[in-house]
Amino acid sequence: MIEKISFEDLVKSRPTLEEAQKLPRHPLYGIVDNVRSLYNVGSIFRTADGAGLRKLFLCGITGCPPHNEIHKTALGAEENIEWEYIQNPVDAVLALKEAGVKIVILEHTHQSQPFQRAAFQFPACLVVGHEHYGVSEDVVKLADMAIEIPMFGLKGSLNVGVAFGIAIYQMVGQLTM
Repeated sequence: MIEKISFEDLVKSRPTLEEAQKLPRHPLYGIVDNVRSLYNVGSIFRTADGAGLRKLFLCGITGCPPHNEIHKTALGAEENIEWEYIQNPVDAVLALKEAGVKIVILEHTHQSQPFQRAAFQFPACLVVGHEHYGVSEDVVKLADMAIEIPMFGLKGSLNVGVAFGIAIYQMVGQLTM
């Protein structure tokens, strides 16, 4: 018989913020390139925390903490993930590439491969873009790899926060399996 763990027991089992900030992090980064919805930004923070990312870079029009809408979906995760605002996403990409980080864009390109088949190299940074326009063209040109999530219905893509979660956990899976 399967027995659900109570919310109270889950809370007791989690580290405090101070303990969580000392936990080891995966060699993974995220760039949030011109994402307009603060709820999407909050969702990405929460996923980045759960996946153990080292740092998020918020770029362009992407909103930054502290903000009520970010907090509403991040639920405090924005306090545990290191983040930095950089106006131009190209600057963030170039700095990461100089540090030896591979840039992976989640975008429909002629070179995109299904995320499940990608052989990621680490350290790596996942870049997600604007809800309508996607990843900035200048960032696309600098990418080391392009991945996409196959779609089998009417829509051509998923919500950016959902897509970030699917792709980053695939990357974590390759690191931890």
